[in-house]
Amino acid sequence: MEDRPITHPLVAFFEELEVPEGFKAELLRGEIVMMAGPDLVHNRIVLRVLRQIPEQRWDCLQTQDIDLLSETSEPQPDLVVLDRDAGPESGRLLPAGVVMMLVEVVSKSSVERDYGVKRSIYAAGKVPAYLIVDPIMGQCVLLTEPTGSGEDADYTVQRITKFGDPVPLNLLGVELDTSEFQRLPGVRPHSRP
Repeated sequence: MEDRPITHPLVAFFEELEVPEGFKAELLRGEIVMMAGPDLVHNRIVLRVLRQIPEQRWDCLQTQDIDLLSETSEPQPDLVVLDRDAGPESGRLLPAGVVMMLVEVVSKSSVERDYGVKRSIYAAGKVPAYLIVDPIMGQCVLLTEPTGSGEDADYTVQRITKFGDPVPLNLLGVELDTSEFQRLPGVRPHSRP
């Protein structure tokens, strides 16, 4: 059974795409982006974030595609947080409207996507909170209060916290401990956010 009718030919092509083992693919504003598997530092950060979000109140999903078809996008964030048991009972795509927070962990090849295009896509999808965890710069960037539409969408509130300091995730009622987040060694710094 289909998740919803496919109206854009690129979406139909993307959904039939066979991705090689060890890679993941995302559709971001009409562009298909393929990535190799993540670094161990990346996976450990995702695990440490996931373990701090109370499962009695929230579902934390990995490898979950998000339905942002108004943006011709089907991103697969590193972590998706939503009210426990919110959304459909089954299906590959989770509607953006039920998501409370999305988490992306930056890699050396994803800096521009995570800070740029995904920031705009998630804001356009009205996702209340977008957390960028950046092991290159040793910081977390929490974005809240989405506004606008299309490529002009953005978050109006940005809070940058260095690794080691807590990140208040007020929407979840959690203070995220970042003291165990590792940095990626030997990667050149960038100038984002």
